[in-house]
Amino acid sequence: MNQTNDRANTRRITGNIFKGSIGNLIEWYDWYVYSAFAVYFSSEFFPKGDTTSQLLNTAAIFAIGFLMRPLGSLLMGRYADRHGRRAALTLSITVMASGSLIIALTPGYSTIGIFAPIILVLARLLQGLSLGGEYGTSATYLSEMASSGRRGFYSSFQYVTLIAGQLLALGVQIILQQVLSEADMHTWGWRIPFVIGALGALAVLWLRRSMDESEQFTKMEKKTKESAGTLRALMKYPKAVLTVVGLTLGGTIAFNTYTTYLQKFMVNTVGLPKETVSWINFTALLLFVVLQPIAGMLSDRIGRRPLLMAFGILGTLFTVPMFLLMEQTKSPMVAFLLMMVGLIIVTGYTSINAIVKAELFPTEIRALGVGFPYAITVAVFGGTAEFIALGLKNIGSESLFYYYVAGCIAISLITYWRMGETSKASRIEAELNSNKSAN
Repeated sequence: MNQTNDRANTRRITGNIFKGSIGNLIEWYDWYVYSAFAVYFSSEFFPKGDTTSQLLNTAAIFAIGFLMRPLGSLLMGRYADRHGRRAALTLSITVMASGSLIIALTPGYSTIGIFAPIILVLARLLQGLSLGGEYGTSATYLSEMASSGRRGFYSSFQYVTLIAGQLLALGVQIILQQVLSEADMHTWGWRIPFVIGALGALAVLWLRRSMDESEQFTKMEKKTKESAGTLRALMKYPKAVLTVVGLTLGGTIAFNTYTTYLQKFMVNTVGLPKETVSWINFTALLLFVVLQPIAGMLSDRIGRRPLLMAFGILGTLFTVPMFLLMEQTKSPMVAFLLMMVGLIIVTGYTSINAIVKAELFPTEIRALGVGFPYAITVAVFGGTAEFIALGLKNIGSESLFYYYVAGCIAISLITYWRMGETSKASRIEAELNSNKSAN
């Protein structure tokens, strides 16, 4: 009977994590489609000019979208901590679908002039609002739904689906590159992936309505719910908030640099063909997906801190040499191998950052605590990484960006070195044990 109950519980956990994760995948697909297809639609939304200037404009709007993420995490985090993780995740996917549909249907600069980039900005603001709320709520939900002793493994699926969303965006790009001409891609083909994203979000909306709520939220005391999701309650945990900022700083810059920016770097700096770069990115990210649950399982055995330390040390030492070598190569294989080096290094952060943050906060402010300081850090540093890189390239000093990335990782390394092992002092486990004792 116990084995039957265990299997049923495992199926329930797996089903809920799938529903939460597939929504995360579509959210990130919608977000990364913008970056993946920027090389095609940048000329549609802005006046004629050189390629770098147009990409710089789209990168600036990409950064503006990031700036909405703190507001999204604040609003959605409060909503999730007061009304439930499921309700907040359902709301966030609805907002994301709206942003994607707006981009897909907006006419170009040649048709409506200045209104084209204005509408593009508004759509990205909506998507930034949605994604800001998605991260903290999704991380919280996956961490709370996971079974004890496997939280590192299950929570790693946040980045599995995050990267899978980026992979899906690249996959759609590769398919469209094969069936459409370059001219068609620039004029109308780039709209197709945004339509796909909007339709996918509607399907996820239906799935998320059937998710179970997490046990921690349902058992939260009424007295605690009165202050749930407030900044006043969050400020009672300043050390945890600062820890989230410190451990996110280097990780978000490294992740955005090794993935999103590398695609443009290989085209704009290395000089590889767009189609070749798409295949390099797709293959590398596919392997990156496989690494996440492996590293998550490893963290359940040896702890979270050793993986973070490995990322901090290796990222600080190897980022600059990696980019300097890639600058000199014309070989797609060498570029692929160098990208994989970066992705292997950053796995020490991506695979476990969700569970590390969730373990720092109590239930009543977990979604807000995980999402808000993270979103502020990502907005200031992760969202501006590509813009800074392209700006430095525009003035002929692109190599300074490599040192900037390495320096930010070094700052996070200090946080990893000073912080404790969160799996041993997990507030999630402490609350579950407390509930069991009360029962």
